[in-house]
Amino acid sequence: MSLINSLLNVFVGDKSKKDLKEVESIVKDILSSENEISSLNNDELRNKTIEFKEIIHSVRKPFNDKINGLKEKITSSNNIDDKENFYKEIDNATEHSNQEVEFKLNEILPKAFAVVKETAKRFKENTKLSVIATESDMRFSSIKDYVTIEGENAIWANKWDAAGKEVIWDMIHYDVQLIGGIALHRGKIAEMQTGEGKTLVATLPVYLNALTGNGVHLVTVNDYLAKRDSAWMAPIFEFHGLTVDCIDHYSPNSEGRKKAYESDITYGTNNEFGFDYLRDNMAHSSSDLVQKAHSYAIVDEVDSVLVDDARTPLIISGPVPKGDIHEFNELKPKINSIVQKQKQLLTQILSKAKKLISEGNNEDGGFHLLQVFRGLPKNSALIKFLSEEGVKQLLQKTENFYMQDNNREMPKVDIDLFFVIDEKNNQIELTDKGIDSLSAENQDSNFFILPDLSTEIANIENQNLEVNKEVEEKEKIYTDFSIKSERIHTINQLLKAYTLFEKDTEYVVMDNKVKIVDEQTGRIMDGRRYSDGLHQAIEAKENVKIEDATQTFASVTLQNYFRMYKKLSGMTGTAITEAGEFWDIYKLDVIEIPTNKPIARKDHNDLIYKTKREKYNAVIEHVSEISNSGRPVLIGTTSVEISELLGRMLSIKKIKHNVLNAKLHKKEADIVSEAGNAGVVTIATNMAGRGTDIKINDQVKSNGGLAIIGTERHDSRRVDRQLRGRSGRQGDPGSSQFYVSLEDNLMRLFGSDRVAKMMDKMGLEEGEVIQHSMMTKTIERAQKKVEENNFGIRKRLLEYDDVMNAQREIIYKRRKHALEGYRLKVDIANMIYDTTEIIVENNKISNTYKDYEFDIIRYFSISSEFTEEEFEKTENNDIVFKTYRSAYDHYNSKVKSSAEKVFPVIKNVYENPSNNFERIVVPFTDGKKTLNVVSNLKLAYESKGETLINDFEKNISLAIIDETWKNHLRKMDELKQSVQLAVHEQKDPLVIYKFEAYKLFESMLNEINKEIISFLFKGELPSKDPSEIREDRRIRRKQKLNLSKAEVLNSDELASINRNAGQNVSSRNQPIETIVRETKKIGRNEKVTIKNISNGEQKTLKYKIAENHLKKGDWILVND
Repeated sequence: MSLINSLLNVFVGDKSKKDLKEVESIVKDILSSENEISSLNNDELRNKTIEFKEIIHSVRKPFNDKINGLKEKITSSNNIDDKENFYKEIDNATEHSNQEVEFKLNEILPKAFAVVKETAKRFKENTKLSVIATESDMRFSSIKDYVTIEGENAIWANKWDAAGKEVIWDMIHYDVQLIGGIALHRGKIAEMQTGEGKTLVATLPVYLNALTGNGVHLVTVNDYLAKRDSAWMAPIFEFHGLTVDCIDHYSPNSEGRKKAYESDITYGTNNEFGFDYLRDNMAHSSSDLVQKAHSYAIVDEVDSVLVDDARTPLIISGPVPKGDIHEFNELKPKINSIVQKQKQLLTQILSKAKKLISEGNNEDGGFHLLQVFRGLPKNSALIKFLSEEGVKQLLQKTENFYMQDNNREMPKVDIDLFFVIDEKNNQIELTDKGIDSLSAENQDSNFFILPDLSTEIANIENQNLEVNKEVEEKEKIYTDFSIKSERIHTINQLLKAYTLFEKDTEYVVMDNKVKIVDEQTGRIMDGRRYSDGLHQAIEAKENVKIEDATQTFASVTLQNYFRMYKKLSGMTGTAITEAGEFWDIYKLDVIEIPTNKPIARKDHNDLIYKTKREKYNAVIEHVSEISNSGRPVLIGTTSVEISELLGRMLSIKKIKHNVLNAKLHKKEADIVSEAGNAGVVTIATNMAGRGTDIKINDQVKSNGGLAIIGTERHDSRRVDRQLRGRSGRQGDPGSSQFYVSLEDNLMRLFGSDRVAKMMDKMGLEEGEVIQHSMMTKTIERAQKKVEENNFGIRKRLLEYDDVMNAQREIIYKRRKHALEGYRLKVDIANMIYDTTEIIVENNKISNTYKDYEFDIIRYFSISSEFTEEEFEKTENNDIVFKTYRSAYDHYNSKVKSSAEKVFPVIKNVYENPSNNFERIVVPFTDGKKTLNVVSNLKLAYESKGETLINDFEKNISLAIIDETWKNHLRKMDELKQSVQLAVHEQKDPLVIYKFEAYKLFESMLNEINKEIISFLFKGELPSKDPSEIREDRRIRRKQKLNLSKAEVLNSDELASINRNAGQNVSSRNQPIETIVRETKKIGRNEKVTIKNISNGEQKTLKYKIAENHLKKGDWILVND
C-alpha cells in the first residue's frame, strides 16, 4: 500500500501539500487584513461585526421579500394546489438564500478571521478593555462577572471562570491555526496534533458562521468539555454582541435549554444534541420544541463521535407490557453448569493434546488442540501453550484442514463439545450435545426444540375442526413457538455473557449496575446498554437487578443525525487513518494541519515478547528506570483489569503511582494535574488518551519530557496515536514505547503467523525480545484488519439505518406539519387524495362497485356520484379526481359547520363569569372512540370556533401518527432480526430488509391516512352541554422514558442469534408478524377460490384480484 501511495505522490502529488497550497492565498489575505484591523480602536473593532451582519442582511433581503410575498398569497388563497406550490417556492427561496449567504461568508472570511485574532490579541495584552456600552453590554454585565458598566462605558476584564477554574486569557492564533479555521469553515476535518489549540482554532469559523443568525453548534465528547469550552471562549464572542450558551447546563425540554438553542453559538455533547432531536419529534406542542434548523456544526474529537460512537444508536424507549417477564434467572443455573462442564472437559482435552504433541503425535494433538480453541479460545492455559514454539502453527494448520470444503469436517471436532465459540465474530452456538445436556433435567424432551410451524398448522387444518377450535389450536402453536424462541434466545445471550464478556474488561459493576466501558476511551458509558437482551444476560450473570425489557419509541444513529446538518466539519488529532470512512459516509475531507513547532518526541519501535508475563516484567523494569531519572511516566492500558495488575506490581516494587480507570473516573482531574510532575507514574486506561493535556515544567523538559509506555497495541491505530500524542506537545521533548506479546488479543486474533514463526526460528528464550521496524509494521497491518472489519460493521449499520432514516424523515416531516399547523391543511388534502386513489384502484381491479360505495361512505361519509354502470366504464383517473373533489368539498363544508356547531358551546363557556379558563379540554368522538382536544379558549371564541377545529385536526393527526409509528418501529425491529436468516439461503439480508421495509412503511402510511381521514370526517362533539368542556389544569404527565445508546451487534452476530431459532424471535404471547410463510406462495395470476364468510358465496378468480377481497376480511381462501 505504501508503494502505491508513493507512486500516486509522484504522478498526482502529495495531498497534504496540495491542501496547504490551496489555502495559502487566503492565509495571506488574513495576514494583510490584520494591519487594517489592528489600527482600529475597540469600538471600531466591534463595529466590524455589525458591518458583517448588514452585508449578510443585504444578501438575504430579496429572498426574504419574495418569501413574505408568497406567505401573503398563501393566506389569501383558497386553492389547496396553489398553496402547495407556494410552500415549495418558499423552500426553494430559503435554500437559494442560504447558498448566497455562504458565498458571501467566503468573501468576508479574511477580515472576519482577522477580527477574531485581533480580539484575542487585545484580551491577552490588556487586563481590561473599555468600550462604549451597548444594550448587549448592559445585558452581559447583569449576568457575567467579567463585564462591568462604568458611566457610559463597558469594561471587559481578561480573566474569568471556566468550569470552576479561573483563566487569564493568554492565547493568540498562530498562522497554522488560521489554516485549521479555513478547513473547518469549508466543511472539512482539520487534523491537528495535541497541544495545537483546537479549541482556539474553532473560534474562527464559529464567529464567521454565527454572523448569519442560523446558529452554530459546537459538539464535544463529554459535558465537562462542553461546559468548560463554552465558558472559556464565550467572552471572545460576547465582546462582539454574539450570544453563547451550553445545553448541558439545563435539563431536557426546559426553557433554559430552549434559550440555549436560540443563542448564536451553542455548545453541547453529541448525545444531548441527538436526544433533543428525538425529543422534539415526540413533542405534543410546538412550544415544547427546543432545536432550530441544523445549519452548521463543528465536532470536536470528530473521530470519537462519528466513528467510535457510530455503532451505538441513540434510543428513547419506554416500558412494554410484561417487560419484567423473562427466564434469565431460571436458565442461569443451567448455563453456569454447562459452562463449567465445558471447562472441565477442555482442561482434560488440553492436557491430552499437550501429551500427544510432546510425543510427536501432531495429528491427534492438533485435533484436540483445535477442540480446546473452538470451545474456550480465551482459556489462559491454552493462550500460554500457544506461545510455545511451533504450537500456534500446528493449530492453524489443523484448523485449515477441518475448515476446507465449507467446514465439512468440522462437526468431527465439535461433537464432544457443549457449545462452540467464534471469538472473531463474537458468535456462540450450542451443539447437539449441549442441547441434550440442557434438556436432560426437564421432563419435556422438546423443552428447547422449536415446533415446525408450517407442519403443525397444516396438521390442524387437515383435522377439519370448527372455526373457533381451529383458531384456538393455532394460537397454542404460535404461543409455544414464541415462548421457545425467546427461551433459545435467552440461552444464547447467557452463553455469550458467561464466555465472551469479561468483568473489568468489557464492563464494570458499580452501584449494583452493569456499566459498559467504552473500548476507545476507557470511560464508563452511562446509559448505554447492550441490545437484544445481552445486557440483561450479563446482569443475571453478575447477580444484579435485571432491568425490564423496553420498546423503542424513537431512535437515530449519530451518523444520520450529523448528516442532517447543511454544513459539517470536525477537528481531532487522529483522523487520517479513517479518512476513507469520513469521505465514504459523511463526504468529509481530512486536511492535515502542520504543527506550530516541529515534534521532538521519539517514537520507538515496538518491543515484542512471547508471553504477557515477560512483557509486564519488562514494563515495570523500564518504568522504574525512567521514574528514577526524574521523568514523568504515563502507562497506557486497554482494560481496568490490566491497570490494577500493573498497580499491584508497582506496589511490590515500592514505586509510587496513581491509577486512572473507569472505576476511579471521579479522580481524573486531580490525577491528570499531577501526571506531568517529575518522577510521577500514572497508570491509565484509554481515558487519558483523548482530550487530556499533561503539562510539564522546564525541569522535566531538561530530563527528557513525558515518557509514554503502551502495555498493548489497541485494535485501532487512532487510540495508540492518541496515547502517543499526550507527549511532545508544542515541541516539548518526550518518548513513546509500546510493549506487545503474542498472547495479546490483537496478536492472537489478527496478528500475522510470520511473527510467531520468526520468533520460533530465532529460538528465543524466555524474557528475550524482538524490536524491529518490520515487526512494528506487521502489528499495524493487524490493526488495519480490525479497522476494516469495524468499518464494515459501521457501514452495514448505516445501510440498515438509511432505510429507517428515509421513513423517519417522512414521518417527522408530517409530524412537524401537524405540530406547527400551517401546512397541515395541505397534508390533509393529500391524505384525502391518497386514500381516494387506493379505494378506487383496489375496487376497480375487481370491478366491485358495492365495495367502492361502502369504502367512500366508511371513510368520507359521502355517497357515490357514479352508478354501477358508470363506475365500470369510467377511467380510474376520472373516478379518483371526482371522488376526491367531492370528498374534499364535503370536508371543507364539515369543518365550517363544525365550527358553527361548536361556537355556541364555546361562547357559553367563555361568557360565563365563573369560568376563568385559559386553555380548555374539548372531547370529540367518531362514534367508536373519544379523543380530548386542548385549545385556547379566548382564541376559539374570537375565531368563532375555527381555532378549536384547527386544534382538533392537529391533535387527531399527532395522536394517530405517534401510535402507528410506535407500532411500526416494533415491526421494523422484528423484521431486522428475522431477515438475518437469509444468509443461510445465500441471500443478502439487507436487500430483503429494504424490500420488506418498503412494504411495511407503505402499509403504515395507508393506515395513518385512513385513520386520520376517518376520524376527521366523523369526529363531532359528543354533546352540546357546556359542562362537558373543562379547564386544562393538569400538566401533561410525562411517561418514564429511557435514554440509551444501544451497543449494536453486527450482522454475523444477528445471524448467529437466529440460527437456532430458525425464525423471528417475537414478543411473548404475541402473534408472529411477517415472518413465516404458512402456505406455499401463490402466483399473482394463479386462479384461486374464495368464500364469503357471511353468505357462503364462492368465486374463482385470479389471485391478484382476490387479494383485494381477502384484505377486507370478508372473504377467505378455500384452496391453494
